[in-house]
Amino acid sequence: MSICDWPAAERPREKLLAQGAGCLSDAELLAIFLRTGIKGVSAVDMARRLMTEFGSLSRLLSADLAEFERQHGLGVAKYTQLMATKELVRRALAEEMKLADALSSPQAVRDFLRLTIGLRDVEVFVVIFLTAQNRVLAVEEVFSGTLSETRVYPREVVRRALAHNAAGVIVAHNHPSGVAEPSSADRALTDTLKAALQLVDVRLLDHFVITGSHAESFAERGWL
Repeated sequence: MSICDWPAAERPREKLLAQGAGCLSDAELLAIFLRTGIKGVSAVDMARRLMTEFGSLSRLLSADLAEFERQHGLGVAKYTQLMATKELVRRALAEEMKLADALSSPQAVRDFLRLTIGLRDVEVFVVIFLTAQNRVLAVEEVFSGTLSETRVYPREVVRRALAHNAAGVIVAHNHPSGVAEPSSADRALTDTLKAALQLVDVRLLDHFVITGSHAESFAERGWL
């Protein structure tokens, strides 16, 4: 049955207009993006199949073109639309983070980091440079490594903080394994970074360990 033949209250677009986007399932939201299905398969059924194949929206958003095109009915046009949508969301989160006190809007920071590095297939280390009022000055990917580690040089973080005239920093790195629990090496690095930054009067405000679905905060655990 075509979605057009469904009761109005069950159609994703009509449901969104009547109840808001938050009431829709991941598959229903994806179906609105897809707009149409393929012969014999509605957009909602197609979206459900994609959610099953990829396992999550974040995994779908991190797919490369080859993975995307392996799905029947999807091609370059839909892929470019999806990547453009992802980039719009990333930029909106970056704007939200820059306009507010980074410490008073921690969810915006978490969401930005998860979308930016959460599903990278190698470890990367990101630094958010802040003013004395905790406003974002810049965000830089300072180091990148392998599937299981990245080598971080505290002196380079200090150098970049001084270059931005930052009063504080938030650092983050991802775990491609998908396990967000900080390691003993992560804790040792955090202590070293904090000590190095204190020498130049720059505060280390937080260290996040990021995966596609989680963002673990050192500050919230009382480790800073």
